[in-house]
Amino acid sequence: MLDIEQIRAILPHRYPFLLVDRILELEPGKRAVGLKCVTANEEFFQGHFPGHAVMPGVLVLEAMAQVGGVLLLTMSGNNGKLAYFGGMDNVRFRKPVLPGDVLITEVELLKNRGSVGKVKVTGRVNDQVVAEGEFIFALVERDSKATDEPAKTPEEPVLVK
Repeated sequence: MLDIEQIRAILPHRYPFLLVDRILELEPGKRAVGLKCVTANEEFFQGHFPGHAVMPGVLVLEAMAQVGGVLLLTMSGNNGKLAYFGGMDNVRFRKPVLPGDVLITEVELLKNRGSVGKVKVTGRVNDQVVAEGEFIFALVERDSKATDEPAKTPEEPVLVK
């Protein structure tokens, strides 16, 4: 099991885009199970949709992809890399994800050759499939200059009169 700090050590995502709260199971090179607690306080619910809150499908897929990223990036030789989305196949949405739901994503490794990984993902809420598909990732070296610090805004130029 991985807690949020261990996940942050693997994934570069941060608020508001880190969409996995815990890894419940991890078998490097085989499978991972991750958890996302969906709360009504998430910003996207303000506009999607007023009076009928639904987690955007693209964010459901992103949450599922982040669990896939953890699986791929914990494999030997992939430590410290980034997992870029390369494609999706056979993606289907089965049910909406709502505030208060706990999204459980199971990821199974299908293929890992060189700099490409492919996983099968299944997202469930209350044991019912809400989304599924196959995701392809490009595994690339991380920029050595990247840090967890937010980007600094340039200082105002001093005008000389």
